[in-house]
Amino acid sequence: MPDLSAFPITKRWPARHPDRLQLYSLPTPNGVKVSIMLEETGVAYEPHLVDITRNESWLPEFLSLNPNGKIPAILDPNGPNGKPLALFESGAILLYLADKTGMFIPADATQRYECIQWVFFQMAAIGPMFGQVGFFHKFAGREYEDKRPLKRYADESKRLLGVLEDRLSGRDWIMGADYTIADIATLGWVRNLIGFYDAGALVDYDRLKAVPRWLERGLARPAVQRGLTIPARG
Repeated sequence: MPDLSAFPITKRWPARHPDRLQLYSLPTPNGVKVSIMLEETGVAYEPHLVDITRNESWLPEFLSLNPNGKIPAILDPNGPNGKPLALFESGAILLYLADKTGMFIPADATQRYECIQWVFFQMAAIGPMFGQVGFFHKFAGREYEDKRPLKRYADESKRLLGVLEDRLSGRDWIMGADYTIADIATLGWVRNLIGFYDAGALVDYDRLKAVPRWLERGLARPAVQRGLTIPARG
């Protein structure tokens, strides 16, 4: 049985199954990337709810795993060379799990890097921009008298959706016929933008054709539906 006692995070969130991958997360657009990937691959894991509304990601135990204080993070007792691996950043975790399982990433080197570039596109552009729309449209930022920040981020999100629309035109998935970590990285953010953030009208979502069909295909996957609710909120 693996010994995870050297990792302080397990003192705050004890591992009942230390032989399984430990997931520290919350079902946000970033968090569900990893839970969906774990559900899709069938890797045995144990989820732990990190309540960011109670600042639990800033506890010393969590910071010992991710000094940036953001979910999700994982602790894999069966990491490379059989040694435990602690990992943060959702994109890095997706790549690690894809390589660990040999699933949802192309084997061909050229296509592999093409897939990775679309994961980075989500990480560097879609996530930050959609998140700012959420802040300025739904959360505290909506009270700001100056609406220029909201317009700036809404316009950029609209542009990014156009990039995604062009990519998905004539394709089922971002990489074509195959569903990959590029889709897993992006689905939750588009879902949140038009759902929880209620920003569809701001970004002219109704003008799109390929993106809504892609989102519908993704949400129809049973593993996606399960992953969207993991870890279960208290």
